[in-house]
Amino acid sequence: MFHHYYVNKLTSGNPNFNHEVHKSSCYYLPSEYNRIYLGYFNSCAEAIKRAKAYYSNVDGCAVCCPECHRQ
Repeated sequence: MFHHYYVNKLTSGNPNFNHEVHKSSCYYLPSEYNRIYLGYFNSCAEAIKRAKAYYSNVDGCAVCCPECHRQ
């Protein structure tokens, strides 16, 4: 199923200091000033690939993208 995905800009709230990818419906979606819109994707894996164009240390959100959460 397709979803809109975002990646957070700031890593201070993440214990592993990763930039996390979130679906637009996520409870933990960062505020507007702290996120980059990645696009409309069929999976979090596609969104993470896009997020890596911005940051090298990217992970999926444990809540909305558990299948892509590694750390």
